[in-house]
Amino acid sequence: MTTLSTHVLDTSRGAPAAAVRLILYREGKALWDGATDTDGRCPELNKLTLGSGRYLLEFAVADYFRSVGTPLAEPPFLDVVVIEFGIAGEGHYHVPLLVAPYGYSTYRGS
Repeated sequence: MTTLSTHVLDTSRGAPAAAVRLILYREGKALWDGATDTDGRCPELNKLTLGSGRYLLEFAVADYFRSVGTPLAEPPFLDVVVIEFGIAGEGHYHVPLLVAPYGYSTYRGS
């Protein structure tokens, strides 16, 4: 069984990023669509059982920054952050996003 989780942290504010809309895709098909909770997590996402393959997570970060009052250029430097990743085998995959208005990073967490 393979599961997936994410955690979105706003590094410009030093806090979890709540209400960030994200969509999980596989082969162009949306598998899950939701938003982060007040801790920047998506507990419902972890309930999916995934197989090996290529996946894409799409995070609507500009909408989030606007919602917390962060001034953004128009168009914003980062609008939607897309993370493409692969799942090879069973286990838990954690894909965190550390984001600010002008940059982001990710890694395979635990």
